[in-house]
Amino acid sequence: MKHIKAVIKPEKLEDVKVALKNVGCYGVMVKEIEGHGQQGGIVQQWRGEKFELDLLPKISIDVVVKDDEVDKIVQAIISNAKTGSDKGEGKIFVYNVESVIRIRTGEEGESAV
Repeated sequence: MKHIKAVIKPEKLEDVKVALKNVGCYGVMVKEIEGHGQQGGIVQQWRGEKFELDLLPKISIDVVVKDDEVDKIVQAIISNAKTGSDKGEGKIFVYNVESVIRIRTGEEGESAV
């Protein structure tokens, strides 16, 4: 089993959620976060004053899937999270999962996913 964590722009959340549902991924956790990568933030001007936003709003999406589902989930995220901008579109991380236990039934392993 794998844990897929995707960090995307907030405006792409609905597109990614729909895409995940369309490929059969129903268990999704979403969290609002702030951060920056290579873009390092942005500088804006308001009423003649410049100010820097070094932590930008992002969305963190977490899913745990069976090993054979990883590629289709990752591709669904990539296809729907792209905005066409140079930087700041996000990242996807894939981790190994040692164990999953469904609290309601006590099922363990892939059947609990």
